[in-house]
Amino acid sequence: MDRKKYRSLLLILLCSAAGVIVGGTASWAEGSQCLQAKVLTNQCLTQEPIVKTLEGMATGMIAGIGAGAGAAWNAKRNS
Repeated sequence: MDRKKYRSLLLILLCSAAGVIVGGTASWAEGSQCLQAKVLTNQCLTQEPIVKTLEGMATGMIAGIGAGAGAAWNAKRNS
């Protein structure tokens, strides 16, 4: 692999890692707010916080991969 492919792969990996962190943190914060609400919903009481956090991390990873791939494609197109 040449240097540009490594750079593109690194960009995609870094964006996906950032997406995992942001997605997991956002889902965890949403779950905490849900449990501290004055009126608790049935969904809030029945959903496991760990599962919700993992779902947020997976969503963030997918979004990060898409963003990284788009940024790598744009950088490749401009050079």
